[in-house]
Amino acid sequence: MHDKITEETFWKHLEDVREGMLAVGPSNAVPMTHYADPETRALYFITARGTDTGQAAMQPSEAVFIVASHKQNMWARIHGRAVSVRDPAKLDEYWNRFAGAWFDGKDDPNVELIRMDLTEAEVWLTDGNAKFLYEMAKANVSGAKPDVGAHDHLRFAA
Repeated sequence: MHDKITEETFWKHLEDVREGMLAVGPSNAVPMTHYADPETRALYFITARGTDTGQAAMQPSEAVFIVASHKQNMWARIHGRAVSVRDPAKLDEYWNRFAGAWFDGKDDPNVELIRMDLTEAEVWLTDGNAKFLYEMAKANVSGAKPDVGAHDHLRFAA
């Protein structure tokens, strides 16, 4: 069995994941790139002001971000409160050519920066395909439950 998943482990894995599905308030989940800020236990997203996600974040709203990264062997359902923020320093920090492809620069009035303050996360980490296949084969032969990785529930203090 694996040790408990720590916050440090969670942030380390999340930093290597590039995208997930974000749902803010009543909006439908949409693909989004996140930018992790472990020090403040927050995720940031750059979206367009007129989208359902951008509109939902105009007021603080419950949010869920789902990540599934086979490459990083991480799956997580992350909960928090999302809100639109005006933070030029954070926008400068996270702005990149991919975000720039959607807008006429970071000063475009349609740019919306969303901050999601994390409250909790359910996380699954695996050791990769070879270990997974070995554990499945072993379980079929021995009848024992496979050890396919770690699963934990994290709570983030406010």
